[in-house]
Amino acid sequence: MKLLITGGAGFIGSAVVRLAIARGHEVVNLDALTYAACLDNVASVADNPRYAFERIDIRDRAAVEGCFARHRPDAVMHLAAESHVDRSIDGPADFIETNIVGTFTMLEAARGHWQREGRPEGFRFHHISTDEVFGSLPADPAVKFTEDTAYDPRSPYSASKAGSDHLVRAWHETYGLPVVLTNCSNNYGPFHFPEKLIPVVILNALAGKPLPIYGDGSNVRDWLYVEDHADALLLVLERGQNGRSYNIGGENERSNLQLVRTICGILDRLVPRPGGSYADLITFVTDRPGHDARYAIDPSRIRQELGWRPSVTVEEGLERTVRWYLDNEAWWRPLLERRGVGQRLGTGDKA
Repeated sequence: MKLLITGGAGFIGSAVVRLAIARGHEVVNLDALTYAACLDNVASVADNPRYAFERIDIRDRAAVEGCFARHRPDAVMHLAAESHVDRSIDGPADFIETNIVGTFTMLEAARGHWQREGRPEGFRFHHISTDEVFGSLPADPAVKFTEDTAYDPRSPYSASKAGSDHLVRAWHETYGLPVVLTNCSNNYGPFHFPEKLIPVVILNALAGKPLPIYGDGSNVRDWLYVEDHADALLLVLERGQNGRSYNIGGENERSNLQLVRTICGILDRLVPRPGGSYADLITFVTDRPGHDARYAIDPSRIRQELGWRPSVTVEEGLERTVRWYLDNEAWWRPLLERRGVGQRLGTGDKA
C-alpha cells in the first residue's frame, strides 16, 4: 500500500513512517518542516526506495494537490498539526490555520484524488486526533472518554483539533469520502520534541536544572508509548470500519507528579546525581490557564473490534525513553536552540 503521511517528520508521524516502511508499505512523507519537525527522525528510512519526502505546507492547496497527482496514494494518514497547548495559548492563529484550514485543504485534495481514481473502496483518509477534544474528566477512575463522549475542548489547541475532527466527519457524510478517525492519549517515547513534559524533565535533570510541574502536579494523563500508537494507527487504517472513530489509550494513568518521580527514579539508577536524588529538583510552578484535570481513555472499541492493546507499561516505556535520550544527545542537543524551547510558554500574558 502507498501511504501519504502528513507530518511524517514530527514525533508521532515519524514513528508511523518508520513502522510503515518496516512493514513493507510505500511512504510519501509530506511535511512543512516547521520548528518541531526534524528529518533526523526518519534518517533510518531516508534511503529506502519505498520512501519519498515532499516539503509541503498542508495549507498550500496547489502543492498538496500536486503531491497527490505525482504519487497517487492508496491512503492518507493525516498527522500534521500544531500540537503544543502552551504555544496555542500564546499564539492561537497558527493552530487555527494549520489544524483547521490545513485539514480542509487535505480533505479537498483527497476528495479530488479519490474521485479521479474512480472512488476506490479501499481508499481511506485517516485523521489522527487527540483525547483533549473531549475536555476534562472528574477524578472518578470509572469515568473515561469513549468514542461517544461529547466534545468539550478547553484550549485553542484542543478546539482546533475538535474543529478538524468535525470537518472530517462532514466530508464523510456529505461527500462520501471514506474516512477513519482516531483520538489518542498523551504520547511519549524516542524522538519526542524537547518542549513536552517528559523530555523537559529528562533533559533538565541531566543539566541540573529545576523540574517544573504545573500547579500541584495532580493533573492526570493516560500515557501511550509512541511505537504502540503507531502500531494501532496502521491497524485502524487497514482494518477500521469506514466512517468510524477509535480511541487509542495506553491504559497507563499517572498524575504528573507520579510521572516525574518515576523518571527521577530511573535517572537515579542509571546516572546517579551527586549529593541526592533528581527528585530534589522538582519545582512547582504557576499552573497554565484552562489546565484540564484528567484525561483517560476507554479503549474497548479498538480492543474488541480490532484486537489491539498496548504492549508497553508506562514504567517500561519510560525506562526505554530515558535510555534513548541518554544515548542520543546528538539528536536533542541542537533542538534546544529552536524557537521557544526551554522558555515558559502558555501563561496567557501575551495578546
